[in-house]
Amino acid sequence: MLIHSASQLLTLKGGPQRGSRLGELEIIENGAVLIRDSKIADVGDTNKLLEKYPNVDLFDAKNRTVMPGFVDAHTHLVWAGNRASEFEQRLQGRTYLEILEAGGGILSTVEASRTASIDQLVEESMPRAWQAFTHGSTSIEVKTGYGLSLESELKLLEAILRLDDAGPWELTPTFLAAHAIPKEYEGRSGEYVQHVAEDMLPALSAWWAINAINRNLPFVDVFCETGAFDLKQSRVIFEAAQALGFPIKVHADEFDNLGGADLAMELNAISADHLVSTSDEEIGQFGSSDTVAVSLPGTPFGLGQNDYTPAKKIIEADGYLAVASDLNPGTAWGESLQFSLALACRYMGLTPAQSISSATINGAAAIGRDRELGSIEVGKQADLLILRENDYRHLGYRFGTNLVHTIVKQGKTYPIERKVNDID
Repeated sequence: MLIHSASQLLTLKGGPQRGSRLGELEIIENGAVLIRDSKIADVGDTNKLLEKYPNVDLFDAKNRTVMPGFVDAHTHLVWAGNRASEFEQRLQGRTYLEILEAGGGILSTVEASRTASIDQLVEESMPRAWQAFTHGSTSIEVKTGYGLSLESELKLLEAILRLDDAGPWELTPTFLAAHAIPKEYEGRSGEYVQHVAEDMLPALSAWWAINAINRNLPFVDVFCETGAFDLKQSRVIFEAAQALGFPIKVHADEFDNLGGADLAMELNAISADHLVSTSDEEIGQFGSSDTVAVSLPGTPFGLGQNDYTPAKKIIEADGYLAVASDLNPGTAWGESLQFSLALACRYMGLTPAQSISSATINGAAAIGRDRELGSIEVGKQADLLILRENDYRHLGYRFGTNLVHTIVKQGKTYPIERKVNDID
């Protein structure tokens, strides 16, 4: 299939974008892309490619923007229940950490997810997956973390794998047993850390070898934060994970600066995520690190906070910056990465081009798949978006509406229906 007559073909060629390179979209005007066997086979000018390939199926982009599919590098897509009551509590003045300390927050979702069956978890999560996909997220990282026991964490992991098989999207699993201290370990956080490191992770390794044949190992993540796991505890879990061959990601500095970003870079984590309270010294170190700084602007927005990831400082430090949704039931129930880009432009000072790079090629780098995803280059997977508009800058500029016209996932097209009520 030859997709042709794109007003702007955003190729983003050249790999992940560090520092001042962020936002290099490498646009081909009147562009075209040839897809063969789920891969990108050629990229170039429409007239030249139409002449070069006269006998292929044609898809007319009709002067619309064509770009890579979004890679959402941080979500908690799979859970049971909701926390609408806690949203109301926050509006009445209670903080996120106060609610967590009272047994709410993550722990209330843990209670609902522990009692849910795998079928129920998949059923409740499926509409969220479709919403994310139809808004352009063709690849999505998904964490466990709402089980906090070996049995429940593996149940969530099984739900993620089933959900991955059930739709056109691709899900990248992350094991987040260290998301919070479960109620049964209250006051004994050190014992729970040892349980994760010495029991859960070896069991995960054995389970994965049997139940996820031919799949890459999942990431292991830790919520390094006040009220969750301190720096020393996080290190214990990460070192145990790396000893078993698991790649790591780090929740760091969402509320307090505990040094999680520094730990992520020291241990060569694929990413450090949140980074709202990260020190200037740690921000500066991203320039000499391959760890991707992942911003989640939907979270401070969802919490009604004024502080966001200092994106411009990360760019000035020559670091890698990605933007993801943090889709979760407590602070950021929003499936649209398009909305995250709008927030990043307004509250982090990114240009539309920078936000797009952050959610495509750099998002792919944040899950270790930038050689396959995130740009339109020969040999890469054919994951594309055809927008409704002819100028990419509508992303970031617009919000609250879906700008995706058609999705191409592994070479297959998925039109996004637009229904308008009949007017008498």
